[in-house]
Amino acid sequence: MQLLKERILKDGVVKPGNVLKVDSFLNHQMDIDLINEIGKEFRRRFPSDKITKILTIEASGIGIACIVAQYFNVPVVFAKKAQSINIDGDVYSTKIESFTHKRTYDVILSKKFLTKDDHVLILDDFLANGCALLGLIDIVKESGATIEGAGIVIEKGMQDGGKKIRQQGIHLESLAIVESMTDTDLTFKED
Repeated sequence: MQLLKERILKDGVVKPGNVLKVDSFLNHQMDIDLINEIGKEFRRRFPSDKITKILTIEASGIGIACIVAQYFNVPVVFAKKAQSINIDGDVYSTKIESFTHKRTYDVILSKKFLTKDDHVLILDDFLANGCALLGLIDIVKESGATIEGAGIVIEKGMQDGGKKIRQQGIHLESLAIVESMTDTDLTFKED
């Protein structure tokens, strides 16, 4: 998605340790016009009318998923990184290691919001090592729902998360794939 790549080049900041900060437009402050275009692009790439739910993980994926969901006319469900008193009943759970935060989370999702009858599109802002996406895939599989695909805004192609997901036969669409990053430059994989 050319518009996204241009925005990453203009406003993204590469930090030491293969960290790409896009917090000025994607996952802290959000450019709603850009995310609307992201929603349209995901809808184009996932034209199936079978999708009944969009699944993401808190926190950065929620805003993106909500805007994208308008183009699918389906609800958003998000996995939580902490148990709370507001979650009652049975839950699906998995452990996810965060590349950015360097910690492991127990991730949960109430069973009443994801069932075997659902057809799920999983969305997230980043794909690096694939831990978050693999955890969400585990939750969908545990529920018995059908995975219709996974949409990622920015994939770090130099890490192996995308490869792991594609090897599972999951339809993965990444809107921008960063092929390489240095402290001063980044390049994208050509479409």
